[in-house]
Amino acid sequence: MIPREILKKIRQIEIRTNRIVTESLAGAYHSVFKGQGMNFDEVREYQPGDDVRAIDWNVTARMNHPFIKKFVEERELTLMLVVDVSGSGLFGSRGQSKRELAAEIASVLAFSAIRNNDKVGLILYSDAVEKFIPPRKGRGHVLRVIREVLFFEPKRRGTDMVEALEFMARVTAHRAIAVVISDFLTPEGAGVLPKPMQTALRMANRRHDVVAVQITDRYELELPALGRLVLEDAETGEVVELNTGNAAGRDAFAVLQQRNHADLARQFRSSGIDSIQLRTDVPYGAALGKFFETREKRRLRG
Repeated sequence: MIPREILKKIRQIEIRTNRIVTESLAGAYHSVFKGQGMNFDEVREYQPGDDVRAIDWNVTARMNHPFIKKFVEERELTLMLVVDVSGSGLFGSRGQSKRELAAEIASVLAFSAIRNNDKVGLILYSDAVEKFIPPRKGRGHVLRVIREVLFFEPKRRGTDMVEALEFMARVTAHRAIAVVISDFLTPEGAGVLPKPMQTALRMANRRHDVVAVQITDRYELELPALGRLVLEDAETGEVVELNTGNAAGRDAFAVLQQRNHADLARQFRSSGIDSIQLRTDVPYGAALGKFFETREKRRLRG
């Protein structure tokens, strides 16, 4: 039996995200994420301007005038949500943690997918794969996905995206939309993807359509003026002391974090991966809308 407060939280997210899907994103999702190919639909008479390569020569020979094969796009897709549930996701300074925002983004994308009759699957990972939900359709399935992203309690606190992407390759037979939702914090620094992670992302993107969604909190980008703070790393347990009372130090930190985020976006682009950068204190609708708009323009140019 699911506790009432959990059901209430899931229902709130469903209502909030369904409104965004209905008003703007379901159609955009359909436009920018395409099926795996074309399926045969019917044979019809040739009309001036038709592609001669589509002529069905067998039917043409029998009927004594040209007919062509008509194909329709294979629309059904699989959306695989690959969500980071490591310790750093519990941080949030404005009433919403990064994990809670991840659940909302997962909800928006999942409801967009089922509106288009696509399947949705889920991989939760820390420094190991913590949970796998195979792709399925339907509202009830999506609500389960949201519940797991929000309330699943991982056994470990660290992060290893490489193992999660390798696992996805083993369990996802056909081309899928793979949305990786994470803060992308690594031991090398906030703006640096380690070489194994870069390689894993590139390999995944060759087989699937990979989209990276980076979620950050305001105070990971700019320090509050609170004097001396003692902070514990949620993943490693390391304790550090910071003096946030120095304005020059806060400014330097903010500039460094802006540079790190720009560097990370460049690394995604160099790997051929689209990315979205979101913050827990900023509404995400505009950023998602811009992402879909940019992809649509690129599709039309291509």
